[in-house]
Amino acid sequence: MAKKIQIDQELCIGCGACVNLCPDTFELQDDGKSKVINEDGCKNCDCEVAVNSCPVGCIKIIEE
Repeated sequence: MAKKIQIDQELCIGCGACVNLCPDTFELQDDGKSKVINEDGCKNCDCEVAVNSCPVGCIKIIEE
């Protein structure tokens, strides 16, 4: 099953926790909000930790 990562841009506060924990997957955009840059980046880190560390719960992992 493939994993798809989604970030709710309306909820994201741009704290950068996901970027610090999983820089191969996330980056901060010019507006200061997080963006998924590489869904395969989760192979190099634990994206579940990034999901669980988001203070506003805006990151979701969807199994497809």
